[in-house]
Amino acid sequence: MKRIYLALMALMTLVATAQAEVKIQEITSPGGITAWLVEEHSIPFTSLEVRFKGGASLDAAGKRGAVNLMVGLLEEGAADMDARQYAAAVEGLAASFGFSVHDDSLSVSAKFLSENRTAAMALLRTALIEPRFDQDAIDRVRAQVVSGIQSAAKDPDKISGRTFDELAFAGHPYATARSGTLETVAGLTRDDLLAAKDAVMARDRLFVGAVGDITPAELGALLDDLLGGLPAVGADMPQRAQYQLAGGLTVVPYDTPQSVVTFGLEGIKRDDDDFFAAYLMNTIFGGSGRQSRLMEEVREKRGLTYGVYSYLLPMDHAEIYMGRVASANDRVAEAIDVIRAEWVRLAENGVSAEELEGAKTYLTGAYPLRFDGNGPIANILVGMQIDDLPIDYIATRNDKVNAVTLADIDRVAKRLARPGDVHFVVVGQPVGLEAAD
Repeated sequence: MKRIYLALMALMTLVATAQAEVKIQEITSPGGITAWLVEEHSIPFTSLEVRFKGGASLDAAGKRGAVNLMVGLLEEGAADMDARQYAAAVEGLAASFGFSVHDDSLSVSAKFLSENRTAAMALLRTALIEPRFDQDAIDRVRAQVVSGIQSAAKDPDKISGRTFDELAFAGHPYATARSGTLETVAGLTRDDLLAAKDAVMARDRLFVGAVGDITPAELGALLDDLLGGLPAVGADMPQRAQYQLAGGLTVVPYDTPQSVVTFGLEGIKRDDDDFFAAYLMNTIFGGSGRQSRLMEEVREKRGLTYGVYSYLLPMDHAEIYMGRVASANDRVAEAIDVIRAEWVRLAENGVSAEELEGAKTYLTGAYPLRFDGNGPIANILVGMQIDDLPIDYIATRNDKVNAVTLADIDRVAKRLARPGDVHFVVVGQPVGLEAAD
């Protein structure tokens, strides 16, 4: 059975990978659960993506890390099976389950053969509805989380990003690591984990994408059985996060041969009319996948870093425009000066017609490559729903990219490229920056 599963995994790419050929159906189960489905019956295999909005941001007061620890325990035994028995049952069905948590969402991913669909989903249901949370499993996974927290405390990259978040979002869950602290994680009990599960994994914040060998009727029945036993309503969503960082520089002394820098400012919402213009602007400025201005100026011309990049990060309760770079302690000040100069150039001059066309060619050409298998497509379907995008978005997305003009970029550059608002958090022993404000 395992050989069959591996062979199917290698062949699970949809016959129609071009985005225009992805035909999405919206279905509603008899019990009222909505899902987006792409049928593909040429291979007896299905990928299912279930996502709950809220994620680690729904940790109760004083219980930071509860959702993260709870998610780590979902495969550590369920119903009458302990962790080993559960893992053996999943492997015996040639199924694959995955659980992950982010600041704004909790994801459940499943891949299963058509012949094992009923048994695989019954097994997954036990993890979602009847997790054991045995004390030995709690202690084991808690130890793994604690090790991660201790490791992050010594990682300059993690320190830089976390310091930026603490300064930008003080008082909001975004300001703290979703893994929690040594103190909060040590105090978590089994009851805390059960409460965290009910707070996040509820039907009122549920989004589903399915791709593969399953019909609308089959999917509807599956969803009611799999998810119908979850609580109807979960915890209230957090309040909007107030961005609190003014432009400037924060230095965190740390004994390391190179400094790690996180930089950013307030960004733009995903549903903003200018989002596509901002997306193209950033592709040119510091995006990945092509020769961005930051890579050209900071790495290629001056050799100050191996890599530098920027990205738009529209979250559920805040939006930021972020970037990262690492450079030798005696050269990081120059790298920051160059990045600041590029922010100024972008704000004052926008981009060229040649740069805009190059970015359009790259983004429209790369987009179909995202649809390279049932799992990635199911993930895209859920992301579209969470972002409240129309069901025909895949077919129209490249048109929206191509519709962006130089005038749009100029407008957005004046709106978002605000050099004086960019804040740099430097972790290391940067030469010439210690006395900065």
